[in-house]
Amino acid sequence: QVQLVESGGGLVQPGGSLRLSCAASVSIFSIGAMSWYRQVPGKERELVAAITRYGSTTYTNSVKGRFTISRDNAKNSVYLQMDSLKPEDTAVYYCNAYGNVWGQGTLVTVST
Repeated sequence: QVQLVESGGGLVQPGGSLRLSCAASVSIFSIGAMSWYRQVPGKERELVAAITRYGSTTYTNSVKGRFTISRDNAKNSVYLQMDSLKPEDTAVYYCNAYGNVWGQGTLVTVST
């Protein structure tokens, strides 16, 4: 099955930006939709953003206007540009494909 490799997490101050990357082992155009989730220890995994093969996007309300999901078919990659980061954005972020295939996760910490 498809393998997903995530990168780009790190420590950033509130108001800062990070760009997460998810590289897939197959053409992402063959995948109906890809998405980013996040999870805080002790809490449920939350859908952050999703993008279809045709570029249609959706976002959870808490990140609208701040996060942007995009894809590059030539690189078989999906990205999550995160701007105006808040401490409550701190979480492990996971790439998802086919609804049940996950990357290993990349940690985003927003703190002074």
